[in-house]
Amino acid sequence: MKNRKIVITGGPGTGKSSIVHQLEAKGEKCLHEISRQVTLEAKKDGIDQLFLEKPLLFSEKLLEGRLNQFEEASQYESDHIFIDRGLPDVVAYMDYFNTAYPPIFHRTCEENRYDLIFILPPWKEIYTSDNERYETFEEALKISSYLYSTYRRYGYDPIEVPKLSVEDRTNFILNKIQK
Repeated sequence: MKNRKIVITGGPGTGKSSIVHQLEAKGEKCLHEISRQVTLEAKKDGIDQLFLEKPLLFSEKLLEGRLNQFEEASQYESDHIFIDRGLPDVVAYMDYFNTAYPPIFHRTCEENRYDLIFILPPWKEIYTSDNERYETFEEALKISSYLYSTYRRYGYDPIEVPKLSVEDRTNFILNKIQK
């Protein structure tokens, strides 16, 4: 199967970026999370925390960026490509924050399907916050439950990645895609 689009998702601070970097180190093609890029662009425009100040605009920009990534992934000549977060993540976060959004969000998720979803469970021992990750661990737990339910609502069966070292988690993912 060509161009399988494989999402790595999970709540904040679950190790997604570390795994994506490890996948790249092993020669895998990966597309990175774009939320920090959206936040930094907004800061250049004078909006300190776009998500907090204008959550719908932030989510629209995320949806657009993730749709662009989805389309970009189709253009690679490879068996698979890993994507740090998928389109349903946007809906999960909007639902978590109880923020209304237009029907195009659902249509975009329904019309653009991924091949596999790997989800990283909350893990208190590795959780840290920073300037772009402002959620507490308790909030990260809730966000994680929204991610699980949102992906299932769109017909996915997310594969939970066990709490292991970055290397072992990466190998778990690579072994699963070979099956």
